[in-house]
Amino acid sequence: MSLFWIVIRQLAQFEPMAMSKKVITRDEWEKKLNDVKIRKEDMNKLVMNFLVTEGYVDAAEKFRVESGTEPDIDLATITDRMAVKKAVQCGNVEDAIEKVNDLNPEILDTNPQLFFHLQQQRLIELIRNGKVEEALEFAQEELAPRGEENKGFLEELERTVALLAFEDVSNCPVGELLDISQRLKTASEVNAAILTSQSHEKDPKLPSLLKMLIWAQNQLDEKAAYPRINDLSTAVLEDPTV
Repeated sequence: MSLFWIVIRQLAQFEPMAMSKKVITRDEWEKKLNDVKIRKEDMNKLVMNFLVTEGYVDAAEKFRVESGTEPDIDLATITDRMAVKKAVQCGNVEDAIEKVNDLNPEILDTNPQLFFHLQQQRLIELIRNGKVEEALEFAQEELAPRGEENKGFLEELERTVALLAFEDVSNCPVGELLDISQRLKTASEVNAAILTSQSHEKDPKLPSLLKMLIWAQNQLDEKAAYPRINDLSTAVLEDPTV
């Protein structure tokens, strides 16, 4: 991320200067960019890291062939991981739990919070489908004992069971538990746990680098006027307003 390091260097240079902003022209800025050399292999590894972490198995395989960049995990495991993630996103939590155990039983055995959240999601799906008696029985038998051992789990269980008190969930203060976003949240948690079990980063590196770039630009804004990237999707340098 050459631009990030250029911004950092500029910050270091400007630290002792007066409060007046220095103006850096496009020619000066582009020269600094061109002076920074980044190996293509490093860029390829960054791309592969993103594809693997986010689960784009077909794109990762194609990129491996075209670039010669080897992933740091078996691509076959991506398919299995994405099957788990999709099952949660579709509300098939029992299937997801079974798939996780097929991958690695220790994932759930050593992560009580993840297992509770999956069981909580099962309860949410029962409530969503109007299976009230089954939901109450499941909550009492599977979740209540865990709530007795963990105050945080008990609070989450109480919030979930509160859904049963409202015929119209749009008026329920915890109605967001029935939103698709709740499924996505649980699916992301499972995805991260599987990646961690495979000794892989749970988050891709690229978004973190982009956040660092935004932070560095914001810091430099206080000290200089320079061509900056305002739209990360295009990465176009926009001239400073003087």
